[in-house]
Amino acid sequence: MAKSLDAIDINMEAQQQEILEKYDKESKTRKFENKTLAKAIYWIAIIIALYHFITSFVGYPATHLHRSLHVSMMLFMAFFLYPAHKKGSRTSIPWYDVVLALLSLSVAAYVWTNYIDFINRMGMPNTMDIIMGTMLILLVMEASRRISGWPLVILSGLFLAYGLFGQHMPSIFMHRGYDWAKLVNHAFINTEGIYGTSVNVAASYIFLFILFGAVMNKSGMGQFFNDIALALAGHTKGGPAKVAVIASGFLGSINGSAVANVVTTGAFTIPLMKKTGYSSEFSGSVEASASVGGQLLPPVMGAAAFIMAEMLGMRYSIIVVSAAIPALLYYLGIIVQVQLRAAKNNLVGIPKEELPKVKDVMRTRGHLLLPIIFLLYMLLFSGTTVIFSAFCTIVATVLISMIRKETRMSVKDIFDALEEGTRSVVSVAIACAVVGIIIGVVSLTGFGLNMANAIIQLGKTNLLATLVLTMITCMILGMGLPSIPAYLITATMAAPALVQLGVPAIAAHMFVFYFAMFANITPPVALASFAAAGISGGDPMKTGIQSVKLSLAGFIVPYMFVFNNVLLLIDTTPLEAIRVAVTAIVGVLMIGIATEGYFYGKLNPLIRVVVFAGSFLLITENVYQDFIGIVIFALLFILQKSRQNRSKALEA
Repeated sequence: MAKSLDAIDINMEAQQQEILEKYDKESKTRKFENKTLAKAIYWIAIIIALYHFITSFVGYPATHLHRSLHVSMMLFMAFFLYPAHKKGSRTSIPWYDVVLALLSLSVAAYVWTNYIDFINRMGMPNTMDIIMGTMLILLVMEASRRISGWPLVILSGLFLAYGLFGQHMPSIFMHRGYDWAKLVNHAFINTEGIYGTSVNVAASYIFLFILFGAVMNKSGMGQFFNDIALALAGHTKGGPAKVAVIASGFLGSINGSAVANVVTTGAFTIPLMKKTGYSSEFSGSVEASASVGGQLLPPVMGAAAFIMAEMLGMRYSIIVVSAAIPALLYYLGIIVQVQLRAAKNNLVGIPKEELPKVKDVMRTRGHLLLPIIFLLYMLLFSGTTVIFSAFCTIVATVLISMIRKETRMSVKDIFDALEEGTRSVVSVAIACAVVGIIIGVVSLTGFGLNMANAIIQLGKTNLLATLVLTMITCMILGMGLPSIPAYLITATMAAPALVQLGVPAIAAHMFVFYFAMFANITPPVALASFAAAGISGGDPMKTGIQSVKLSLAGFIVPYMFVFNNVLLLIDTTPLEAIRVAVTAIVGVLMIGIATEGYFYGKLNPLIRVVVFAGSFLLITENVYQDFIGIVIFALLFILQKSRQNRSKALEA
């Protein structure tokens, strides 16, 4: 029996990997047949993880030294792990990939051996600087093409061309034009290009928190999230869908990859939802929407919180506190629709006797919550740096896992977590390096300011029109891109337009972050929705459209916190924050009711339109509009409740 269960687990893992590789190119890595080579790469990955882990405690080398070494190590891993093309061998490595990997290391070797002269030449690169810089740019672009496909490569190529030939652009985007030496200097020697903010964040925060996620995964945290969600919500109406929302939200905050989150939790939750009575498309859309939302949810936000803090020059704690209410409103919107769909279709939950008990789950795995509590304490109250907090939390996670046999990590588990952490970071690190090329050109040419002015001119200085244009820009830029580079690009190009119109910087960055994330579920390129459809067997496009409907509150919430900064807890009092949170909750509830067309019974189209319009009255901080919105909801409640009571009386 044990052998048959093991075979089922292996088969499920194989299916998960197949779906993951189909929709997430970053997961399509080599599996070496040569055991010596496989072991060598395994230990190299562990050494890379240990370098980042140990230096987070003892201190990083000088800026260029650390960042150049990080990028070179990530490039080295990329050329060993990712084939050059679809038909390339997945079990062996050709000679040219070995050459590219060694050339990648040579860039860091050049920086380390010529460090003083290298820094002194900043702004005046010599021939060798230009050769090495050009090689780095080409290596980074090639690695990105292998991992994520062409979108980032094409975008970075267009920006390099813009840097060279900007003098021929239309007047609003025109600049004096720069020669190749100047572009290489900015991309390679300056800290505003490849070795800029995005790589700094990848080499410190992102690496550590992905490593933290790998360690948590090895300790059984994923299983704990599934079990506790089942125990808490599995028996309620449409329980499996609520389980998907809760489990995916928790895991997604730490995981940082919407597609990986869909495949990990969806393999478990989607079949349960279908068994309960939800359609294939709705089941897939619940998982996709909840998985994407994990990156909006504190404390980790898929590492976005740390990038945002770095870009805005704010404390991490401010970002987390500001992100909390909008993220909870997003998940409330999904839960409301799940509940209403279950009520409308008379869907029941899973019998309690088939579910794990809360006390049993907490007894066996409840201690796994301690690392998260410890992390929150370290980040918010200890006064230490984010990097030191991450280091301590990883150590604490390993120690806490030892409390019970079910979660205890062996030495091999720890090494496996280190290796998996490095593998997971490669795609993000390379994407951040490519984004560095784009950001470097933007800063050199002033394109960001020009882009902001163009958006404002198109919006005719009207904030709502500018927000809509910014939303469209973010969703186009976010198509097919990993979440972190999508945010970095949109924050560089689109957020300044909102700031120029008086929107607080944190609200502007949150706005573009939300819509960069939603590109994962919005057709025509909706990787998270398509991956969920791969598991559910539903139609991919219909799953994507249903995901948008489920996430409708999330599309409106960013407008809410731009027009009403209190939702981000900016310059407000506790009483005002409570009032705004309550009206926002009612607004989100009304959005769900209007979308599903059900509330204590079916709603006719006219009432749905009125309710949807009423939800928009709760967007601004205008007290009178809030009052009208609340009155509409109260009248809806009285009307529908009385209809339900009359219906029950007639049936009796």
